[in-house]
Amino acid sequence: MKKEIYESHKFLKLGVKIWPSMFSELGACRDLIWRLFVRDVTAKYKQSFLGIFWAIITPLFAIATFSFLNRSGILNIGHVDVPYILYALIGLSIFQIFSTGIVAGCGSLVSAADMITKINFPRESLVIASMAQALTEFIIKFFMILILFVIYKFVPKWEIIFLPIVLVPMVFLTLGLSFVLSLINGIFRDTAQLVTILSSFLLFLTPVLYPIPSDHVFLFKVNPLVALVNAPRDLMIYGLIREPLDYAVASGVSVLFFLISWRLFHLIETKIPERV
Repeated sequence: MKKEIYESHKFLKLGVKIWPSMFSELGACRDLIWRLFVRDVTAKYKQSFLGIFWAIITPLFAIATFSFLNRSGILNIGHVDVPYILYALIGLSIFQIFSTGIVAGCGSLVSAADMITKINFPRESLVIASMAQALTEFIIKFFMILILFVIYKFVPKWEIIFLPIVLVPMVFLTLGLSFVLSLINGIFRDTAQLVTILSSFLLFLTPVLYPIPSDHVFLFKVNPLVALVNAPRDLMIYGLIREPLDYAVASGVSVLFFLISWRLFHLIETKIPERV
């Protein structure tokens, strides 16, 4: 009989060998992820009078504010090739996959503290399932966008069918940040409030409600959200990605960050019940 000697932090020594195990665990808990996904969506709108319509009301209010500032001369948004409300709603819908996702992901572990301390299961399933709210709201806004296409008699290019693929790097970046922020929030509970403020601040630092300035300032070059927001919007409006290199770099950074964050989360996973 082969003896197995216990070693502390044994899994730290496995290196790349741990990756198949991580993917296997994730696949095994896909049913749990789906159930958590459905739970989060229903809990969000269960006792709300307007329900899913809040997913439309909130972005329309922000767009109306920017439109007013533009028309009054307080803010110069610049020229866009489609009606502004359509341009802004597309950008805001894409950006809120990120902003809504990291806010929900940040609080995913703390909100499920009782479940974590009583049941042994892969904790990353909570973070992944927290994307339910963000993805559901995007689908709702997407139908609103389709209605605006009809109202403004705008016919999108057939390449719009590739939209789900182009949005994948945004989801990876959101999940990667959610893994890290959920761990930090388990230690410092005010992290969630800080993330909410920073996500609102990022909305103005990213060309979501306005086009990219012609001079391409340095701040926009180092912000991966710029390419991850504008590439899907370009696809919906023009049928192509106008800055493919920027999008490719941002996508690579997002996937790499996701893998590193997931690996870090997996290593610390056993300590989570002690913190939440």
